[in-house]
Amino acid sequence: MRIRATVAAVSGALALTAFAAPASQAAGSATYQAETAKILAAHGRTTFGATTATTAADLGVTFSNLKIASAIKVGTTNHVSTTVTYTLTHGANYDLSSDDFDNGPIIYKGTLDNPTNVLGGVDPATCTPVTDTTANCSGKIDIYPADGDLMNADAGKWSAAGLAVQYSTNDYSLQGDLGSTLVQRYSKLTVNAGPEPVYKGRTITSTGKLSRANWEDNAYHGYTNQPVKLQFRKAGTSTYTTVKTVYSDKYGNVKATATAASDGYWRFRFEGTSTTPAVSATGDYVDVK
Repeated sequence: MRIRATVAAVSGALALTAFAAPASQAAGSATYQAETAKILAAHGRTTFGATTATTAADLGVTFSNLKIASAIKVGTTNHVSTTVTYTLTHGANYDLSSDDFDNGPIIYKGTLDNPTNVLGGVDPATCTPVTDTTANCSGKIDIYPADGDLMNADAGKWSAAGLAVQYSTNDYSLQGDLGSTLVQRYSKLTVNAGPEPVYKGRTITSTGKLSRANWEDNAYHGYTNQPVKLQFRKAGTSTYTTVKTVYSDKYGNVKATATAASDGYWRFRFEGTSTTPAVSATGDYVDVK
């Protein structure tokens, strides 16, 4: 169940478009995609866009106990997938193993009635019946940044929803606000401390760069004007302590100085924001004479 690109305006027919996916990314789901394409055609829908709501009926399916990762870190090129689990409650007349019925999770930016972007999985969820009317389900959210799934403005909080579709009747159930996650621009941080070796009491200078994924040109660029901690771990210990905090410049570069006291590792640490995850540079060892 793959949802593509940015959504300008989506009506109640969102549920029907949610299962559309490129054939190259839906291998093994040809029948699934063909059936949902029929639903789209039946409602005059082939792409996202401003459209009046369809007359499809609600299936009466509900979703609960949804669990999703607190954050999804997305880089510039690699496919990212995260698992979503939930409880599905349905009428006793629905056969979850039937080819006529499918369900799965989606996430959306903005509101369910008027999202700015929506994402789902390549395939529908798999469900294990618990009773005649309930099942435990597991589905995926698949993100392909290299294909334009995300714009930089999409970084931040997204909401989770559940979707069920019955193909033979073109009916569906769509339930939002079941949970939330942060979709974040993957971050990188480097450090180089020196001189090496250095005499005790002399100055150690650490330089590095804080960068993050740009989803619009699929490259990494400096993250500017962000607080970055210079931290030190004495040789033979396992804990870093913060020495001072500096800010990245307009290119994302960071620089900090400290006094050499003992052998150990120097690193930079960024605590993250809602749009960008926390990251630590790999410690750079400096020998103090």
